[in-house]
Amino acid sequence: MTKKSLIALIIVIVLIVLAGVAGSIVYFFTKGPDLAQFEHLKAPQITNRPDEQVIAVKLEGVPGDVAGQAISDLYKIYYQLDVDKNTPVAPKARWKNFKEGEETLAGEFALTVPTSVSSIPENANGELVMWDYGDTAEILHVGSYDAEDETIEKLKQYINNEGYEIVGDHEEEYIKGPGMFFEGNPDKYYTIIRYQVKKK
Repeated sequence: MTKKSLIALIIVIVLIVLAGVAGSIVYFFTKGPDLAQFEHLKAPQITNRPDEQVIAVKLEGVPGDVAGQAISDLYKIYYQLDVDKNTPVAPKARWKNFKEGEETLAGEFALTVPTSVSSIPENANGELVMWDYGDTAEILHVGSYDAEDETIEKLKQYINNEGYEIVGDHEEEYIKGPGMFFEGNPDKYYTIIRYQVKKK
């Protein structure tokens, strides 16, 4: 085999490998979750939810400005862990000072990980923590993040009517939203809104 043929063969192999990796990434980020499993949450409900171990990144600022970096940091940590990476994990956030219409928020972005994970890389911009749940009120919001207010109000009214009160932070789980490469259609975003609650 000549030197030119060998170089050409190496280039072809590298291109095939790169195409395979790129194809895997595109498949992973476009397949998304089965949205049918969340349809029952279009009506608000209260359930007893088990606590979850998460990797969390603290953030403060306008969510649209700071969320991208936080999510990037989370997935960098996640892909270094010994976990099943075949099923996409939806990012979630807890906002400590959430008020409808408020622009600047403080909170945490997180990804759920199994309890078999006992540590994260030392240099990671995040921490391994448990998120408490227990009695939890939740509802599915379908649409843009800017249009959540009516859904949040519906959930709060339900909580009150059922004889509960909110005791935890405002939480959102981003089931379907903007992708890595495209914004997608905001009218088709799926966001689960949650509050920890207790009986009055």
